[in-house]
Amino acid sequence: MTISRYCSKVTMPAAEKPYPSILDFLTRRFPRVLHTVWQQRIQEGKVLDDDGNPITADTEYKPLKRIFYFREVKQERVIPFTEGIIFQNDDLVVACKPHFLPVTPSGPYVTECLLNRLRKSTGNHDLVPIHRIDRETAGIVMFSANRKTRSLYNEIFVNGKVEKLYHAVSKCNHDPETTEWSIENRIVTGEPWFIMKIEPGDSNSRSIIRLVERKGDLARFHLVPLTGKTHQLRLHMSSLGFKILNDRYYPELTPETDDDFSSPLQLIAKKVRFTDPVTGTPMEFTSERELQWCPL
Repeated sequence: MTISRYCSKVTMPAAEKPYPSILDFLTRRFPRVLHTVWQQRIQEGKVLDDDGNPITADTEYKPLKRIFYFREVKQERVIPFTEGIIFQNDDLVVACKPHFLPVTPSGPYVTECLLNRLRKSTGNHDLVPIHRIDRETAGIVMFSANRKTRSLYNEIFVNGKVEKLYHAVSKCNHDPETTEWSIENRIVTGEPWFIMKIEPGDSNSRSIIRLVERKGDLARFHLVPLTGKTHQLRLHMSSLGFKILNDRYYPELTPETDDDFSSPLQLIAKKVRFTDPVTGTPMEFTSERELQWCPL
């Protein structure tokens, strides 16, 4: 059994009365954790309220209040790839994540995530990711290292002041009529819950996609996300008919299997560029990781 030394939290959203029980809420919110598991954790005093008091079966659901718990898994998978730290100062840690490693604890992963690996290697247990990338995606991830300046770095992401560049490789068996696309549409949660989909309505996602090189039946792309919706680039590439190599989710969800470490998703968060909100210095960080493609 692996139990996280760091607490996780979830906010109880606004809901119509009659309110659900906290047990029912947790079961719906985390469908991969059995109802009986949450029930046992509550009985053992492992789920806490906003004041740090153990939640009981009689504790009332309180909209917008937080619940704290410690993630635990029976047998944690080991990801046999290492991360690297590109930059580090008192305010910021910039790391390069390998494929298959989640940024934060999720699913069957507790200690095997970039956040907890960096907390251990840097000795800074106050690290918090400023943004995230998919577990299957490799590349640049930035972390706030200082609570006092954290909001400044969060703001530059929220206000779109960080330029991000991704590289991707896809199958391409035809000559497209253009080599650049501007995609703007609405992305929402699909079914199952971890899949996203495009639906009609006001747009909430924007990307610029450029085909930069073809070789045989493969094509290499530069992707610029202008918003940060979950799976945005994977979904936008798929919507154009370009399935990113080794994508198990889009355009069709494939049956769940163990990770094939020899076939990582061919998507890398290659570069970020921004003006440091603390020092005013222009900053640019690039991942040295390459796709399964001969670089130019």
